[in-house]
Amino acid sequence: MNPRTIIQKPVITEKASMLRESNKYAFRVHPKASKLQIRQAVESIFAVKVESVRTIKVPSKPKRQGMYLGRRAGWKKAYVTLKAGDSIEFAENT
Repeated sequence: MNPRTIIQKPVITEKASMLRESNKYAFRVHPKASKLQIRQAVESIFAVKVESVRTIKVPSKPKRQGMYLGRRAGWKKAYVTLKAGDSIEFAENT
């Protein structure tokens, strides 16, 4: 897989902002991406060294539009811990 398709977008939440202080970043990733692929993608895109990768599957949620019921799709989130001294600049400005 292409590194740009593995890392879809950063997760910008209050929890992710607090984790940035401990050098951890959250990303929405391709559902079939492995931890090794996520590590290689982050290292190649942002030119940093990754210490660890933790992943979680965010479950789908039921949604309603009037009388119609449906489900919002689930997705995969990765928490990436960087080595000391490394940081990702896009997340510093948010």
